[in-house]
Amino acid sequence: MKILKIVLIVIGVIAAALSFFFMPSGDDPTAIDSSSIDLMFILTWILLIAATALALFYGLKKMMTTPGGLKKALFAIGGLAVLFIIGYALSSGDEAQAVVDVFEGKEIQPEASTVKTIGMMLNVFFGMTLVAVLLMIWPGIKKLIGK
Repeated sequence: MKILKIVLIVIGVIAAALSFFFMPSGDDPTAIDSSSIDLMFILTWILLIAATALALFYGLKKMMTTPGGLKKALFAIGGLAVLFIIGYALSSGDEAQAVVDVFEGKEIQPEASTVKTIGMMLNVFFGMTLVAVLLMIWPGIKKLIGK
């Protein structure tokens, strides 16, 4: 793990040096096609993939080795599924059709199912925000009431 941290730090330093010394001018219209930009995007993808893989690996490892970890994970996934179902139920087909009607004859032609899915995702986001706020407030309320 320590070696991987060192490797990721070295890659980050190389990316920072490249962005500082080899960044093309913002006035250059061909800047997006420069090799230094391509290299920085490649390094960004490498770091993103490495971070994702490590987070998944160590998260799954901890979940499997902690007593009750799998039960808690399944409970959380079930709660998330319920949140998605509630979010989909709350997204209205009538509102989705109204959005489609507004864009009729214009350059963008959304479908009602796409608009309803976006509404569902917004509802899920709001629900997750509410759960996060409640989970931050709950310990304080518990302390006030007593053990």
